[in-house]
Amino acid sequence: MNTIQCPSCAYSGNIDLTRLPEKGVTIECPRCKAQLRVGKNGMITPSQKTIPPRHDTIKTSNETAPGKTGATAAEISAPSFHGTGKDLFGIFIINILLGIVTLGIYKFWGKTKIRRYLYSQTELMGERFAYHGTGKELFIGWIKAMIILVTAYFGMVLLTRYVSRFFVLILPLAMPFVIAFIVVASTRYRLSRSSWRGVRFSFRGSTRKAILIYATGYFLVAVTLGLYIPFFHVKRKKFWLENAYYGNSTFEYNGNGRKILKNMCLSWILTLLTLGIYGFWFSAKLDRYDWANTRFESLCFESTETGQSLFALYLINILLIIFTIGLATPWVMTRTLKYRTERLITRGAIDFEKIKQDARTSKTLGEGFADALNIDAGLI
Repeated sequence: MNTIQCPSCAYSGNIDLTRLPEKGVTIECPRCKAQLRVGKNGMITPSQKTIPPRHDTIKTSNETAPGKTGATAAEISAPSFHGTGKDLFGIFIINILLGIVTLGIYKFWGKTKIRRYLYSQTELMGERFAYHGTGKELFIGWIKAMIILVTAYFGMVLLTRYVSRFFVLILPLAMPFVIAFIVVASTRYRLSRSSWRGVRFSFRGSTRKAILIYATGYFLVAVTLGLYIPFFHVKRKKFWLENAYYGNSTFEYNGNGRKILKNMCLSWILTLLTLGIYGFWFSAKLDRYDWANTRFESLCFESTETGQSLFALYLINILLIIFTIGLATPWVMTRTLKYRTERLITRGAIDFEKIKQDARTSKTLGEGFADALNIDAGLI
């Protein structure tokens, strides 16, 4: 911890300067309300006058966080990603070569290597994440999924040909339920194989609940001509975050659909007028809102993402993919992860003594289906 002192009123507080983002943050003195700029070099520049707090403004305090000995309530941290496109490209090349030699079977081990690299290069509060899945698990899950899919396909063909043609409707009607199962099961698998500070993550949401949320949500979006989208967004976020656990503690999401609705309606108009470009600005605004309404214990999150930076990220990524015929994919992945981590700030302290290991087992079938049907669960 580094002690900083307000030059206006001499109030002092503790901040770990090594965990600040490269561009620094604006902090507010709890005593005189002066706005101070703090960077990794510890320099503090007071503003000439009091200004409204920015979205990266963080208050400081000398108070000790409840249940956390020696930790300040205003502990600031910024996650970071240390991976490089060059290192990831080397992994990609080896995966491609071994995939050719093994007629594609090695891809499961290759995917595991990529995940382990990306997790191990992501750091929060001085500790890196870890991925514990194996290629063998993914391969077995894929084999089971393929057996079920092939059996279901031929069963449907036989029923359609020899019983009734109406059985052809089974597949489109069942797909929403199948996708819900796959995404939930795949998320459960990936989180169960992820850890931070030696403590495993887990996902405890049920497939039935997911089906109910998504079926109801899509129906109401259609009936309301899209006006239900913000409320559907909040319900989805709440389901995925509040069923995600780190040890025995879960995340909390307090978003409100009504607060998103006005911005969404305005974004529709501006997106049409700008031929879709304003969509990046609305997406960044929604990300900032979601992070601001997410908590873990006493830990709060803040995002400094902007529409301009998000637009630039996607534009450059697309150009890299096009002009290198896909060879720049590793650089696109690392650029995106750096972008996400550099624009996220955590504020507060975690009482790690309260966090207990509560690992949950998870089968690989859902991950196998996700790979077989090329369905992305939204995680790495």
